[in-house]
Amino acid sequence: MEHQLVVFNLANEQYGVSICAVESIIKLQPITVVPSAPRFIVGVTNLRGRVLPVIDLRKRFGLPAVEPTRETRLIVVALTAQQVGMLVDSVTEVLRVAEEDIEAPSPIVTTVNSTFITGIAKIGERLIVLLSLERVLSPEEQTDLESLQTDAAQAESTPVASQAEEAAPAQAGSRPRRRAARKRRESERRDE
Repeated sequence: MEHQLVVFNLANEQYGVSICAVESIIKLQPITVVPSAPRFIVGVTNLRGRVLPVIDLRKRFGLPAVEPTRETRLIVVALTAQQVGMLVDSVTEVLRVAEEDIEAPSPIVTTVNSTFITGIAKIGERLIVLLSLERVLSPEEQTDLESLQTDAAQAESTPVASQAEEAAPAQAGSRPRRRAARKRRESERRDE
């Protein structure tokens, strides 16, 4: 059996994801920063009229930040019921890999925080880390992402005059959820 992978670069390392998980690959477009978003979410962008949260995989994986280049891409994937853009340094190729060329990840290199690593593909001298993008975010982080996307979509579709009228009741209902998300992010930052 063969696996078809989309291969991309992050910090001079190669990663691969199943082509079935990828909806599209697009050039980097303007990103609107969203205050109080989780640290690995750089903001949202408009993709064909839909608000698309953008996750910086460098930040998510604890890699040093770099300025975007002409090669920077957004890999659009569906996480559960929502689309997100995964920011990567570059997309290099679509590759077919035989089952026998894939090894399970060593327990030494995987932890609870890296369950998204599904294997290592050996292509000649190259090693490609295989990822499950559906597992890149924890269930709690996916919930935070859903509320971010909902809030951004509502703000975009609500006329300015009625936003002020609706702000007080809307904020009152979402305060506990936002407060819990903020505490969780602060806890994660302290743990780093």
